[in-house]
Parts: sequence; structure tokens; C-alpha cells
Amino acid sequence: QVQLVESGGGLVQPGGSLRLSCEASGRRVSMYPMRWYRQAPEKERELIAAIPTGGTPNYVDSVKGRFTISRDDAKNTVDLQMNDLKPEDTAVYYCMLLGRGYEIWGRGTQVTVSS
Repeated sequence: QVQLVESGGGLVQPGGSLRLSCEASGRRVSMYPMRWYRQAPEKERELIAAIPTGGTPNYVDSVKGRFTISRDDAKNTVDLQMNDLKPEDTAVYYCMLLGRGYEIWGRGTQVTVSS
């Protein structure tokens, strides 16, 4: 059974950092395009970072220069390093594995940026 589990969320002050991790079981993340999404209250889920199987990661403009997506093949995770966090980054963060004709989602981890 394929499963994605996010971790690393929490409460952080503005300007702080968090590192989210998405651990996969049943699939090797190195073999698939992987994405991080987030959904703020009363807003639609948005794609914020994507890492292909080869090539350069992509980011939405609002996180560019602050967030970094990366793979850890040894741990079979896809991580999201988030720096200089802002209150508008508050959301539930989800990772997604993009298969051929299917998607696998984690359940999400809450990130709250507040003083």
C-alpha cells in the first residue's frame, strides 16, 4: 500500500524556519515527480513547489527564494525547507506524488506562523 506521511509542521514566529518532511512507503520518491501544496483557511489548495525526476525545481512566486524542495533518497523523503516564514504562510501543507494517471496525497501537516 502506498502512503505519504507529512511531518515537521508547528507554530513558528514570523521570520522563523521550519523543515517539512514527506515520507513515502510503497514507492521510491526518486522515481516520481513530487509536489508540495498548501491550503489556507477558506482558500483553495495551491501548488507551491515541485521537483521533477530530473531538472530544476519550481516554486510559486510567493515562496521563491524562501522555500527549498529537495529529495533525500536514503530516507525516501521529499523535504520542504521554509525560511523567513510569514503569517500568510499559515496553512495545511500537503505532499503529493504524481504517478502516471494517478495522484497520491498525504494527510497534511499544519503550519502556523504567528507572534
